[in-house]
Amino acid sequence: MSETVDILMPTYETNPHFLTKQIESILAQTYSNIRLIISDDNSTSSEVRTILEDVSKKDKRIELYIQPKNLGYIKNFEFLLTKSNADYICFSDHDDIWYPEKVEKQLQALKQNDVDMVYCNCMQINENEEVISPNYFKHKNMPLVKGKNQILGISRYLGIGCSQIFTRSVKEKMLPFTENVMAQDWLVSFIANENKGVCYIEEPLFLYRQHSSNIFGGRTLSQNLKKSKEKYGSSYKGYLQYRKEVVIKPAYLDGANMCLEYCSQEKTKEILENLVKYYIKLEQTKYINLNIKPYFKYLNGNNIGKKKLKELLIFHIPILGYLRYIL
Repeated sequence: MSETVDILMPTYETNPHFLTKQIESILAQTYSNIRLIISDDNSTSSEVRTILEDVSKKDKRIELYIQPKNLGYIKNFEFLLTKSNADYICFSDHDDIWYPEKVEKQLQALKQNDVDMVYCNCMQINENEEVISPNYFKHKNMPLVKGKNQILGISRYLGIGCSQIFTRSVKEKMLPFTENVMAQDWLVSFIANENKGVCYIEEPLFLYRQHSSNIFGGRTLSQNLKKSKEKYGSSYKGYLQYRKEVVIKPAYLDGANMCLEYCSQEKTKEILENLVKYYIKLEQTKYINLNIKPYFKYLNGNNIGKKKLKELLIFHIPILGYLRYIL
């Protein structure tokens, strides 16, 4: 009997059509020894609940939980992790479409490379399933890391959650979540990197849906800037607020503080402490910061590409980054 792979899916007010297609794609995996654990976070849609209850009755591999009150995105993932008892775990969004071989190929790569996490590439699609980008790794300049204790595995997240498969040992080190957990997929990649290491698959193994209701990921820089200008305004003061509250703090500083709480190695701790100091200095920069060595020491790496230029402008020359913001 092959090992069970638990697939954890949080749902909340999702599009019923998207939800149905994703569940169908998971149940059609060539690696059939799966358990799909779904936690609906108190959706108000009766149609969503009906779909979930119907599919859970039809396939014994589905385990369904309906939350009596809204937990929130992160806490719902924590709940799902507590319900998993398999040796291997995948996260799933509720609106993507998995290729039939996704679980099989990722589990095979995990075992062959003897690592604790494998993340894969994907194709981005829109609401009508038209391809927006055929290569998510390239489109988002995703760091590509193979092995253990790689510097990018400490300073950056590796792979969006729905692209990951990881081991039970990673899950056990994640629980319980601390108050600083801000991204479960970043935490997975960090813990896996500290343990046996990580690996990636360049082949796209699923369709990653981008639409107006996305909570995280997928949007372009221009789309994100448009939303931020609506909130903070187009003045330089508004830009600095955007830079701090939307870019540096949630996407970098909060992640470093989260990983710092979970790190188990002194060398890693030192790196993270230096990163935190670096980000705090960047938050205080109003016009220009010439201390770029930490960036190239901790954040530069394979496949970063255009992201490097964008980050250097925002981090170290905000006065020029402002020009991109207002254009």
